[in-house]
Amino acid sequence: MLRRTLLKQSLASTAALAFPAIAQSRPLVIGQSAAFTGPAAQLGVQMNAGAKLWFDQVNANGGINGQQIELRTADDGYEPDRCKANTEKFIKDDVFALFGYVGTPTCAAALPLINQARMPLFAPFTGAEILRDPSLRSVFHVRASYYDETELIIKQLASLGLTKIAVFYQNDAYGKAGLEGTLRALRRRSLEPVATATVERNSVDVAKAVAEIMPKQPNAVVQISAYKSCAAFIRESRKAGFGGSFFNVSFVGTQALADELKADGAGVMISQVMPFPYTASLPVTREFQAAAAKTGVQVNYSSLEGYLAAKVFTEGLRRTQRSASRDQFIESLESIQRQDFGGFVVDFGPRDHVASSFVDLSMLTGDGKVRR
Repeated sequence: MLRRTLLKQSLASTAALAFPAIAQSRPLVIGQSAAFTGPAAQLGVQMNAGAKLWFDQVNANGGINGQQIELRTADDGYEPDRCKANTEKFIKDDVFALFGYVGTPTCAAALPLINQARMPLFAPFTGAEILRDPSLRSVFHVRASYYDETELIIKQLASLGLTKIAVFYQNDAYGKAGLEGTLRALRRRSLEPVATATVERNSVDVAKAVAEIMPKQPNAVVQISAYKSCAAFIRESRKAGFGGSFFNVSFVGTQALADELKADGAGVMISQVMPFPYTASLPVTREFQAAAAKTGVQVNYSSLEGYLAAKVFTEGLRRTQRSASRDQFIESLESIQRQDFGGFVVDFGPRDHVASSFVDLSMLTGDGKVRR
């Protein structure tokens, strides 16, 4: 009887010790709603691939604070209603944070839910000002804004004496955000667009836009849309005899646009908010290229953005105690100030959740590649 009693006590003690261990083994889950199918799929696929590349490395080395990171994905097809539904489910499932959402209209649809739940949204793939209000305590940006990008584009065009500028934009919150940035940059130089025209989201029906813009004979067209519609507009404009320049903002998806256009991409310009990923000139690009080579992840701007965003997110976790609240995680992110992530400087603060204003220009070549 004594032996049996001691055995029961021993098993009970072991079970009591086991429960905390089981709790500690639960992964920290973050949710990503993005386009993984449809005309904008490559934006979500590439962003996710880069992020997962970093998180997999972290997990292989024991996780962060002893905890594995699980990046849970949900396809929204770049449609706001689907993104909103995905976000509702993530919140219901009590994920720790949201990460790498892709697109302005989708993020805007989810924003009221994010605010209500006080759920962190980290590194959305958008440069729209609607998501950059300092009062939005839960939202953190790694990339520069569309205002930053369009300012650089118009500055470049003006320096070349190209002042007859048209704007082709997506008829939604993303396109209008880019249009507003372009108009602001033009007005600083006492200019107005010679023409503007739209395309619907997830559509390549650009005939009307070409017919509206081409008769105005612009020197250049600034494009604020996704890669398939931009590629369609470029092809149809050139068929109509246009010999001017095309400038895109980074959301177009540089590699996706290059793949879509192939030889037709020669000379197309794209503003960038990430370092040039195709050379090993920076520590972060060397590290990224080495990791990508081992796994088959495609090296491009979008996958590098996912990778860098995941690195910064993980640094926020590292500064947060295990089992900390979301508010404490937000405070940890705010403490990342002027930190160099291998040549890309991140600078947050309590009233500044935009880490970078870095912008650069790149150009597509006729063989489907990208150069600075």
